[in-house]
Amino acid sequence: MNRRFNIFALLAALVVTCANIAFAQNPYPNARPMFLAGSNPAAAPPAGSPNLTQWNGSFTDLTHQQINFVMVGTDPAKTNVATTIPVEIIPLRMVYGSSNGNRTFDPSKDKLPNGQTVLQMILASPILQSNVDFKQGGVDLGKTQYLDAFQRGNFWGKNVKKNSKYHVLLGKPAVMPALTIKVPASLGSVITDPVKGRIKVGTYDFGTMMNTVIPNYIAKHHIKPNTFPLFVNYDTYLTSGGCCIGGFHFALGSAPTAQTYAQFTAVDNSGIPNDLNFSEDVSAMSHEIGEWMDDPFPGSNIVNCQDNGFMEDGDPLEHNQQTFGDFPYKVGNFTYHLQSLVFLGYFGAPRNTSLLKWLSFQNDEKNVCPGQ
Repeated sequence: MNRRFNIFALLAALVVTCANIAFAQNPYPNARPMFLAGSNPAAAPPAGSPNLTQWNGSFTDLTHQQINFVMVGTDPAKTNVATTIPVEIIPLRMVYGSSNGNRTFDPSKDKLPNGQTVLQMILASPILQSNVDFKQGGVDLGKTQYLDAFQRGNFWGKNVKKNSKYHVLLGKPAVMPALTIKVPASLGSVITDPVKGRIKVGTYDFGTMMNTVIPNYIAKHHIKPNTFPLFVNYDTYLTSGGCCIGGFHFALGSAPTAQTYAQFTAVDNSGIPNDLNFSEDVSAMSHEIGEWMDDPFPGSNIVNCQDNGFMEDGDPLEHNQQTFGDFPYKVGNFTYHLQSLVFLGYFGAPRNTSLLKWLSFQNDEKNVCPGQ
């Protein structure tokens, strides 16, 4: 389902996939929903830049090997404080001309049926707002942001149960100037969604987004490593030798100094009953931020799992091809889809590390990873 990579291993394999398909209804008959993660150790931020707030931990897995990891925030076993990570949101305005679809997808202007723009919907979501009281298995993790509730549950047995002030929060987002991308036909087009059907979506080359578009924006706007930039697409999938990538997170450089970021797309519901939830509203956003929080520097947190070489906590729950691990949360007049995430026990850590010895936030994972 998913591919995890180091840029040097993958760079040669990235190819342009969307040329000459402007009028095809489905140029990807074998489309696979997926998410990606990676790093480019050579792309170090300027010397002296402030580091992302992070901590180092370890556990002995079920194969009796020590697993070392880096996560965002502070050590929950040793601190009882709230960490707030500055966030910058960058809307990506995708413009397709007459040769490849004649359509524009703009999260800061395109509106949903409830009258909100896509960006307003994202800003009001339980990922960025403390507007849901998360109660899991009868345990109240707090009225807080989703990823904070997840991380509190992840380390509930490692002092968070008694350290009620421990939080890892996303700061009030600064909405940065939108980036307009005029998509040439060689890099993307407007097609019928090959995953969900019926709706029209844009496509764009993943390699260009990863290697050029995002690094250039970060450099131009002097974004610092202690800040988490989020690049937001609407109804647009990235492609790399096929479709469809709902999002990815990445590190420019290596731990502890790298600039981390994530990109995701918010995709409309197709209106088809029981359709796939892949990347619906903030589903991909919850996936990528959850993985960034527990694996901010992909390649640093290596685990002994046959299904997942990195400590990526969203991927294991995508095996439900109907829901993609999503659970609905209604806030006001909008129902958000938040993807469940696996706890540390899934990767072989002692199960009493986490809430109720569960293996995932929604208790929807009953087995440790293959290989443990």
